[in-house]
Amino acid sequence: MTLAMPAPEPEILARRDELIERLRAILPAQNLIVDETARRAYECDAFTMYRALPLVVALPETVAQVSAVLALAAEMNVKVVPRGAGTSLSGGSMPLEDGILLGMSKFNRILEIDYENRCARVQPGVQNLAISKAVESRGFYYAPDPSSQIACSIGGNVAENAGGVHCLKYGLTTNNILGLEVVLMGGEVIRLGGKHLDSEAYDLLGLMTGSEGLLGVVTEVTVRILQKPAVARGLLVGFSSVEAGARFVGAVIARGIIPGGMEMMDKATIHAVERFQPCGYPLDAEAIVIVELDGAQAEVDHLVDLVETIARDEGATTTKVSTSEAERLQFWAGRKNAFPAVSCIKPDYLCMDGTIPRARLPEVLAGMDEIAKREGLQVANVFHAGDGNLHPLILYDASIEGEMERAEKVGFDILRLCVAVGGVLTGEHGVGVEKRDLMSEMFNETDLDQQLRVKCAFDSLNRLNPGKVFPTLHRCAEFGMMHVSGGKTPFPDLPRF
Repeated sequence: MTLAMPAPEPEILARRDELIERLRAILPAQNLIVDETARRAYECDAFTMYRALPLVVALPETVAQVSAVLALAAEMNVKVVPRGAGTSLSGGSMPLEDGILLGMSKFNRILEIDYENRCARVQPGVQNLAISKAVESRGFYYAPDPSSQIACSIGGNVAENAGGVHCLKYGLTTNNILGLEVVLMGGEVIRLGGKHLDSEAYDLLGLMTGSEGLLGVVTEVTVRILQKPAVARGLLVGFSSVEAGARFVGAVIARGIIPGGMEMMDKATIHAVERFQPCGYPLDAEAIVIVELDGAQAEVDHLVDLVETIARDEGATTTKVSTSEAERLQFWAGRKNAFPAVSCIKPDYLCMDGTIPRARLPEVLAGMDEIAKREGLQVANVFHAGDGNLHPLILYDASIEGEMERAEKVGFDILRLCVAVGGVLTGEHGVGVEKRDLMSEMFNETDLDQQLRVKCAFDSLNRLNPGKVFPTLHRCAEFGMMHVSGGKTPFPDLPRF
């Protein structure tokens, strides 16, 4: 299966030299990457199956520069692809050959930490983990913690509504941000929300979070910081089958227990992790579940006893409770390194991101294994079990002809299965390019048209990150958003794919 992108527009390519000269009037010379070899560093994000050489790379440092670049792009009718740290697993920041790649990595400062209001103002290029490190001396932290938190930027987290191992109890990015500063296509700068708890009027803050760079470019984020729990303990529970582990997960939630995190790995991942970074995982287990319980000491002690009882009732083969902070972190170290660890099984993997009702976990996990076997491939499972957010790693070798295409087919079939059981295409990685052509599996034409109307309201010419999320590109005129005179629409050469 080949994911097609909009064909480069000759009119834009022909004006590249003019565009570069005008960008040089906005940005310092070192902030503009024109050379072909240097641009190669930006030809893909973490979705490495597809690549494209950007027309030019712009690296602004100020809001005024971002505004000027977007105003110029609107004037010259040039496409723009925003990019953070480039860790997107869905191709959300994959560049376009006829578009400016707008890298936000130089927006890397923490502007303010307000402990009284329990929030911080940060620029979008700040690394996720850097926020927690900046406030840890006062006993605070930033809750969303994707596996890529040492590298991913907070602006990218907003674009994809990223989660992490602690999102079961503490929420995704959308639950942990209070305000945004955003530059719209055309250069207008708007502010949404702030330090106050609730946004006024329409919830445009919620709309912008998870919009995947299609509505605006984030230049500042106000995040919520939380006080660290008094106590946190981890449980490492092994099972003789993946299905038993899945039933345990459902049983814990059914008892009304909401752990700080609850993650699951299958045998293939367990062995890969132990080779990559030994954490003491039981090698005889077919699946393990890591459970973290946090809160007051008495509450945690009570919950640990309850979860151990549930584990025994569900047939756990081994249960280990952390006795120190170092041991708790060791439990999580393997989970955090699971993705790179599977490279010892196969050199390449495709990481999917479907979310399903927890009760369907045993059925879907078995179904994924069957789908992979039909194509002669293997799936390693490591995922946010507590909220049903699956991350099957489809293992393949790109040097073997046809394996990459079979891996894509397996991924598409797994996502179709997720939707069929009442789930969704993505929990935190976004749609991007990867899942774009599956949107019709989940939404009908009317659903997609309504979403496109929102896109048109912010970006009527579809210049901001085009080719992502929506399987078919419509002119905004088709939704009554532009004036049509004499049966002719403005910009009739706007590409459709």
